[in-house]
Amino acid sequence: MAYGDRPIGMDHPSQWLAVLRIVVGLYFAKAILTKLGIVLLGGVVPLPAASERWIAMMPVIVAKQAAGNPLLFYKTFLEQTVLTHPALFAHLTAWGEALVGIGLTFGLLTGAASLVGLWLVIVYGLASYWMSPSQPFFHIMIGVLMVAFFFARAGRTWGVDGRIARRRPKSAWTRRPIA
Repeated sequence: MAYGDRPIGMDHPSQWLAVLRIVVGLYFAKAILTKLGIVLLGGVVPLPAASERWIAMMPVIVAKQAAGNPLLFYKTFLEQTVLTHPALFAHLTAWGEALVGIGLTFGLLTGAASLVGLWLVIVYGLASYWMSPSQPFFHIMIGVLMVAFFFARAGRTWGVDGRIARRRPKSAWTRRPIA
């Protein structure tokens, strides 16, 4: 079939996938503003770390997610592991989301960023799927996008991964994860 003088089909699929990658990356990158702050290591060296606000707020959110969670193994994990170490998990989630956001937005280590993003989506989905009918679908959609970004090598279009792949086509950086 043709439309005008072009066949009907998707034009520039890699660019549309890059648009999706960047939008999802920006969604995760918002953690830089909402969950990270600057701390002074030894009172001198500034380092990004979970903000005081996020360290205080994360246990409140997790307690709500755990309260009625019908998955007993996950409820137990949230209550006995996450809630007993709130600062650790606040740092892990803030850093995880920020790194996924940076990786996907800039197409930098996109495979690793999409795998970390998939892990975050799974653990967040297990915590909140029961809270509203839209929760599971949101997490499934983002999870499927992470899988697509990983296997499609989505960082090669409009990303740092693509620039590196063009400059060093035989490097380990550019190899496919699965042949």
